[in-house]
Amino acid sequence: PDLTKTLPDYQTACGCTDILMHTMERYFTNGGNMEITDSMAEALMRTVIKNAKILAEDPLNYDARAEILWAGSLSHNGLTGCGNAGGDFASHALEHEIGGLFDVAHGAGLAAIWGSWARYVYKNCLPRFHRFAVNVMGIEDLGAPDDTALKGICAMEDFYRAIHMPTSLQELGIAPTDGDLKTMARKCAVASGGQKGSAMVLHEDDMLAIYRMADHGPEKTAAH
Repeated sequence: PDLTKTLPDYQTACGCTDILMHTMERYFTNGGNMEITDSMAEALMRTVIKNAKILAEDPLNYDARAEILWAGSLSHNGLTGCGNAGGDFASHALEHEIGGLFDVAHGAGLAAIWGSWARYVYKNCLPRFHRFAVNVMGIEDLGAPDDTALKGICAMEDFYRAIHMPTSLQELGIAPTDGDLKTMARKCAVASGGQKGSAMVLHEDDMLAIYRMADHGPEKTAAH
């Protein structure tokens, strides 16, 4: 943990985001799941969110960095994917093409694309998004799964902003043309063998729609 104190605050936040995403990619799936795996995944995500906020205010906090690094080990070693139907990893695939075309940090790119991806797919994976909102983001369950799920997505974007991560491509500091977005969608589809995802299987037209949503940001997009 002491070694990571030499990182710029921005890269610390990027790392926290990627740690979260490696578990979220395994959490938002359609198919089999196990209660013990879900519970571990949810505890890990809550821990990273809590301690990433601490580091945004107190970058030299050793205990917060230790919690983040232990969570990183558990998130990246595949533990939080044990017993489920496989990961989604569409957000990662979408971000890889952003990073391939523009000079951006991986974690920041993930934050910039995630909200748009989530709004596009959540209805196809509603029980998982509902559970995430309640168990991870602390949203009160008022009996309307759609509303609860969307509040969870908004709460996650609020977290990104709290640690100075972007929630759109504009906030990421890039200005892709529509041609750039089409190029990224095409390359993402090719790299994915034509389709990607488990929460919702995405094809090239879906990928392009998500890129276009992310280009404008959450305030200007409607749920899919």
